[in-house]
Parts: sequence; C-alpha cells; structure tokens
Amino acid sequence: QVQLVESGGGLGQAGGSLRLSCAVSGRIFSLSTMGWYRQGPGKQRELVATIGISDGTTNYADSVKGRFTISRDNSKNEVFLQMNNLKPEDTAVYYCYAYFRRDSVNWYSADWGQGTQVTVSS
Repeated sequence: QVQLVESGGGLGQAGGSLRLSCAVSGRIFSLSTMGWYRQGPGKQRELVATIGISDGTTNYADSVKGRFTISRDNSKNEVFLQMNNLKPEDTAVYYCYAYFRRDSVNWYSADWGQGTQVTVSS
C-alpha cells in the first residue's frame, strides 16, 4: 500500500514561515515528480510547486515565486515546501502530489496525500 504522508503546516503569521514535508510510504518502482497543490476556501485546487526527482527541475505558481522553495530528498522519496513571507491568501489545504510507477507492469500514475491545513493570519 503506497501512501503519501504529509507533515507540517498549521497556523502561521503574515510575513512568517512554515515548512511542509511529504514522504512516499511503501514500495514503488519509480518516482518521476513530486509536488504540492493547494485548495483555498471556495477555490479550485491549484498547483503550487513541483520538482522532478531525477533532475531537480522545479516549477512554481506565479503567486509563490520568490517566497516558496520546493526541495527533495531522493534517498527517502521525500519532498519539502519551505514557505516564507506568508500571506493570508496562502491559507488553504495543501496536498502532496506524486507521479510514480507502482511496479514494472503498470505505467506512471498520480496519487495525492490527505491534505494539511495551512492558515495564515494577518
């Protein structure tokens, strides 16, 4: 059973920092991409940041560029999101995302974590 285990988040203040972590729990064949999406109150889920596992290529939403940094630990199939200079509009449920092959038979598919709440007070 493969799961994405998220940690971090919680309550932060505007201008402050929070850090999210997500690890792939369970055995997988190959991991391609990991990242974070978020869904704010009354909004659709949106991309925050992704990172390529093999080459470290990153992709950020314009709204978080220069404030958030995504990184990875390939040895642990883990990804991190360092969130600095937080804004109230960053308030959302943050979902970990992974694109991977479960075994040598099946091709790549996406999976999501349960989500972790981030609330930023002004």
